[in-house]
Amino acid sequence: MTAPLPVAYRTQVVGAALLDDAERPTAFLAAQRAYPETLRGLWEFPGGKQEPDESCEQALVRECAEELGVAVELLAEVRGPHAQGWPLTDTAAMRVWTAVAAGGRPGPVVGEDHLAVRWLPLGDARGALDLPWIPADLPIVHALLDHLRT
Repeated sequence: MTAPLPVAYRTQVVGAALLDDAERPTAFLAAQRAYPETLRGLWEFPGGKQEPDESCEQALVRECAEELGVAVELLAEVRGPHAQGWPLTDTAAMRVWTAVAAGGRPGPVVGEDHLAVRWLPLGDARGALDLPWIPADLPIVHALLDHLRT
């Protein structure tokens, strides 16, 4: 039995499932965390915290520019089980959107937030799922793969 979800999470996080193509995606981008030490080396969707003066969508565009050096166009939300998306902790939840680089496939940069970025082929779901994901992101990977199959 699962615990009831909180009425509202205090911290709203946003993440991008960056696709190589909007019409016929063949891969999505994963990023390997550099910090904190407890998450170092684990894989995640790039993104970050929403600031008080911005929408989730604005936050995600900003975060992709800051973390990856990529301007993005948001596509569809990968809906989570809560109005604020996917539970990460007792106080934080993440909303995730599929997105593409504005102007075509990016050459994302690896900034200080990540050790590496990697394009994961959609045709190799097992390979994507076998990466050591941040535990809270793994259900989102499953949902993304399901979302892209439909």
